Order: sequence, then C-alpha cells, then structure tokens
Amino acid sequence: MGKLRIVHYINQFYGGIGGEDKADFKPELRDGHAGPGLALSQQFGDQAEVVATVVCGDSYFNENVEQAIGIIIPMIEKHKPDVFVAGPAFNAGRYGMACGTICKAVLEKLKIPAVTAMYAENPGVDSFRKDVCILKTGDSAADMRKAIPALAALALKLGRKEEIGSPDSEGYFSRGIRKNAFVEDRGSKRAVDMLIRKIKGEKFQTEYAMPVFDNVTPNPAVKNMAKAKVALVTSGGIVPKNNPDKIESSSASKFGKYNIEGCVDLTDATYETAHGGYDPVYANQDADRVLPVDVLRDLEKEGKIGSLHKYYYATVGNGTSVANAKSFALKFAAELKNDGVQAVILTST
Repeated sequence: MGKLRIVHYINQFYGGIGGEDKADFKPELRDGHAGPGLALSQQFGDQAEVVATVVCGDSYFNENVEQAIGIIIPMIEKHKPDVFVAGPAFNAGRYGMACGTICKAVLEKLKIPAVTAMYAENPGVDSFRKDVCILKTGDSAADMRKAIPALAALALKLGRKEEIGSPDSEGYFSRGIRKNAFVEDRGSKRAVDMLIRKIKGEKFQTEYAMPVFDNVTPNPAVKNMAKAKVALVTSGGIVPKNNPDKIESSSASKFGKYNIEGCVDLTDATYETAHGGYDPVYANQDADRVLPVDVLRDLEKEGKIGSLHKYYYATVGNGTSVANAKSFALKFAAELKNDGVQAVILTST
C-alpha cells in the first residue's frame, strides 16, 4: 500500500485564527497540515501525508451542527482521504463535541475510517465513544507529545485496515464491543484466581468491567419559596474585579466565596469573568447575565423568595476535573447548609 492520505480537523485556536473571540469562525479548508498537523506529519513519515486541514470555530460548529457538517463533508471528500483525523481535543468540551460529531458524520457519509483523541472527562467521550474510535489523552495540550504519536499510530492501523487490538492495548476508550477469544484457562479458574488476588490485596483486572453510575438523589421540593433563603453558585467564573483569588481560567484548582450583601447589580466596574472557555465580552459588560443577582433581588422584593444569601460561590468549569468539582461542592455545600440555605441556583455559561 502506498502513502496514506489524511485529512485533519482542528479548531480555530490550533488553526492560528484566535481564541474565544474567533470561536464563530466558519469552516475553512487548507492544503497540507496546520497546527498539530505538523507533528502528525512528522510521526507519519513516509507512510502517510496530511493532504488537507479543515479549520472551524468551536462555537460555530456546535451552534450550527447541520450547516457545519454540510460544509465540511464536501471539503473532506474533495481530497479523497484514506483516514480522517480530528483533534486531539484533550478536555476542551466544545472542541471534543465537534471532533466526535464530524468523525461520526465521516464514518456514516464517506465510509472511511475516522479517529479522534480526548480526555476521559470531555463530554465528547460519553457522547461518541460507541460510534467513534477515541484515543485517550491527558487533560490539556501539555500531553500533546504523548498524544500525537499514539494518534498517528492508530490512524495508520485504521488506514491500512489492520486489526485493531483491545482498548487497553491500543489506548482508546471502550466502545462496548465484545469479541470471543480463546485463552488457556477456563472461566471458572480465571474467576477464582482473580478473587484470590483481590482478597490478598494484589493487583487484578476484571474481564467484564461494569459501568459506574454517579446517581444523585434529589432533595424534596422546597415547601415555601416565599420564605426560603436562596443562594447562587456558578461555574461561569464570575468574580470581583481583578479576580482576587486568582481562580484559573481553565482546570480550576479552587473556588471563591464572595459577599454580595446589599448588592443589587453586578456592574462592569466591580465584577468580571475569569472563565477562559467562552467569549467574556458580554459577561464582562454585565455579570448578571451569568450570575443573576439583579433578578434575584427583584424576586426578593416581590416576595417570591424569602431572601438571597449574602454569599455566592464561584469557580471556572472550563476543563475542571470532576474530582476537583466534587471536592469544591462538598466544602461549600456544608457551609450553605450551616447557613440555613434551602435552595441553590447553579448557573453555568
């Protein structure tokens, strides 16, 4: 087989267009490689060539999915690729969703192999792991050096129509596909051996991993909202001007607690967003768009809620790990409960 032809998909950031201010960038087709496509090309060597790159803004794609697919598929088809590669998206949610969506569309419409790569907590994983081969990566571009060689190797295998190994051996997320295989020991012996290792505290690996569901039992409805103390919590990054707690714009390691006693309006002179995952212009103009203190004050005056709690809690949801988010919630939920708060409004972006 000769040199494989690869078409690569990247977002506006990796395409050198810009950040969130350019997230509405419409699909653009470029000859050759761009951004991380250079590293891909170097990994492919003389085995494959990135013949074209599609660049599209994350917001444009996710807000205009059908239109975006309608524009991008002909761009890809024009170059007659053997394999389509998207990303890596790491933990960038909208980028991951775009990569998963376009890979699925390529598989269905063009009938050619498609592969992408992202972090386990990227929403694109749960949305597309059953349909698309998604390679596991770290949570940020700091993992690019590891991700690119693995992504290139898997793309070559797919393009050559070689047999793809198990998720553990190849490094991709399980797609729920099970294949029969012959092994030396029968199932009963393997099960007992595994049980013994577990009892001894030794390392073992199940052959049939069960899904883990994080179920949250909802609290009973608030009996009387007209007497309830209501608090605001946000992952939209709304903080006092100059971000006094220095909450990170991505992958937050902390949250802030801020006093809004007597505050009826979050003005651009006193509040801003620390969030790096969306265009901050409108939130910086009026932070109430993300944290509706003004509306809650109106409801307070109208007697529709008892009172607005004098503190609100804020962090940045962009790329923040589930583990950190849970630890934040455990801390401030205990404080809210101790302060007699009966209802919480959680806002995002």
